[in-house]
Amino acid sequence: MQQAGTASSHSEYKSFFKNCNRLQFFFQKMLLLFVTATITMAEQKEITIYDIAKHLNISATTVSRGLKNHPTINKNTRRKIADAAKELGYRSNTFASSLRSKRTQTIGVIVPRLNSNFMSSVLAGMEDAASREHYNLIITQSLEKREKEKANAHTMYNKRVDGLLISLAYDTENISHLHPFFAKGIPVVFFDRTYNHSESTSVLIDNFKAAYEVTKHLLEQGCKRIMHLGGNMLRDVYSERLRGYKTALQDHKIPFDEKLIYISNLNEEAGSDAAKHILKMKPNKRPDGVFSANDTAAVHCMIHLKTAGIRIPEDIAFAGFNNDPISKVIEPNLTTVNYSGYHVGEVAVMNLIGHLKGLSSTKTTNRIVLRADLVVRESSLKNKSL
Repeated sequence: MQQAGTASSHSEYKSFFKNCNRLQFFFQKMLLLFVTATITMAEQKEITIYDIAKHLNISATTVSRGLKNHPTINKNTRRKIADAAKELGYRSNTFASSLRSKRTQTIGVIVPRLNSNFMSSVLAGMEDAASREHYNLIITQSLEKREKEKANAHTMYNKRVDGLLISLAYDTENISHLHPFFAKGIPVVFFDRTYNHSESTSVLIDNFKAAYEVTKHLLEQGCKRIMHLGGNMLRDVYSERLRGYKTALQDHKIPFDEKLIYISNLNEEAGSDAAKHILKMKPNKRPDGVFSANDTAAVHCMIHLKTAGIRIPEDIAFAGFNNDPISKVIEPNLTTVNYSGYHVGEVAVMNLIGHLKGLSSTKTTNRIVLRADLVVRESSLKNKSL
């Protein structure tokens, strides 16, 4: 009986030590993981202004002001702080800063298309103005589709942009997707393609006046049947250009002819299609002048007509809009309307930042109208004596 008890005890001791070994291995493994994690955390530790202060033996307040280029910190100290920050791998915590200030220093921009000379100029103006005021831009394009525009606006809102700059898509019928911005008091500035809203500002040109001047010029050149190549009437730029065209005809006692209105998306193909439409007309019903709401459609209409033997401006005089580089490449050079895209972008950004700084209000500054000038070139000069 005693021997059996001894054997049993021996078995229990053996099992006990075996379990102890397992526990020891487990704790060793956990210790190794803990040490590894600690080393990794140490390696990935974010450098703070306190680390820079300790490194330079100066106060954290001095470091903070130096990083912000505060005028009370001399240039040599600011340079040492900047060098130390770079050496230690300091990264500014913009997220924490934005939580404190409730500002992200970002402005959302939605344009119809990026592959446009005019929009490239607008964005250049925006970038320069935003950079001067220490703002960043988040730029998206709607590709001329309201649904894409809506998705972009939703993204901008969730990114907590401080304000929104937008030129509307071709088919946008209402701006319900912008209501969250208005509800939150986030300023919205429309540019070029605008929408009349009591809580926003629009930066644009007087499209009616510019179109009136173009049509008047063609009439003074002796044109009696002027075709208008227009865009989607949902957009104020195109509806106002059509209105200017109609009013000029009326003031010069020329009857309006619906058959001389050609509405399209004003791209290259639309210009060629407009030319085909003209060529199908009976010779005595064809226009003797064409006013296009942009240069792209005008130029491609001219190219197609010239290939068919139409003389410009002798048979048909032409005028466009926007003063794109293409207007000076086509022969003869295209008469057009010039207005600075760069200036449009610059003014839009400065106005928006003015709202953010409390220097202006969307409710008091509803429209900013910029200058536009008629540029007369060979394509419209039927009457060489004028």
